[in-house]
Amino acid sequence: MTAFERLQNALQTIPEVLARFSDAEAGQRPSPGRWCKKEVLGHLIDSASNNHQRFVRAQIMGKLAFPAYQQEQWVRVQRYQDAGWADLIELWRAYNLHLLHVVAGMPPEGRQATCRIGDGQEMTLDVLFDEYVKHIEHHLQKML
Repeated sequence: MTAFERLQNALQTIPEVLARFSDAEAGQRPSPGRWCKKEVLGHLIDSASNNHQRFVRAQIMGKLAFPAYQQEQWVRVQRYQDAGWADLIELWRAYNLHLLHVVAGMPPEGRQATCRIGDGQEMTLDVLFDEYVKHIEHHLQKML
């Protein structure tokens, strides 16, 4: 199954699974210093937001360098633990549906556009999308 198909499948099944947790359960930290489910999902929303910029801007420019993502600061500043669980689930789902739309419309030359994130290796948007989906899967497996 391709990364595109795996993300499609996740968007059809995971929101229902996440909705089984109450708002209070989603806001409980598993241990001090660890993110609660709301913060993990918020982190995945941040990932969608950052990658959205990369998928669009790198196609336009052909090659771009992006700053590293400061995940702890982003999650803290946005106070995901105080957000509504159902709202976070819907935002994550909707944002990723839009990313599927963007990726589905990428022409071959767009897929080969490159980007560098922070001090990381340069990669094509094709590779970046695969890594993005693996990142989602990693966090969802840990959360569920």
